[in-house]
Amino acid sequence: MATTIRARPAALTLTPSAEARVADLMAQAPGGAIGVKLSTPRRGCSGLAYSVDYVTAASPLDEKIATPGGDLYVDGASLLYLIGSTMDWVEDDFTAGFVFANPNAKGSCGCGESFTV
Repeated sequence: MATTIRARPAALTLTPSAEARVADLMAQAPGGAIGVKLSTPRRGCSGLAYSVDYVTAASPLDEKIATPGGDLYVDGASLLYLIGSTMDWVEDDFTAGFVFANPNAKGSCGCGESFTV
């Protein structure tokens, strides 16, 4: 009996709008950038915040998610906080930014900039 190995699902899902924003970021990326990286550094009033930055080298612990416009890397230390999340890009008349639907978040601050698990 042959064993089949299923591909592991991505740690998080990107909406088409988020994928388009990653493509926009990569189109204007500084030299040497291999993608953008999502991490959850400790900051804000609830403890953790979402941070998206250019990355020039991947860590072996990072989760790489290929999108049509470029690669998104998820920080290895942040994976447990983000599994099952959806990353979206939202623009309106007053703001624009990535928005996260995170089933692991147990609470967030009033301004929405940070969360707790």
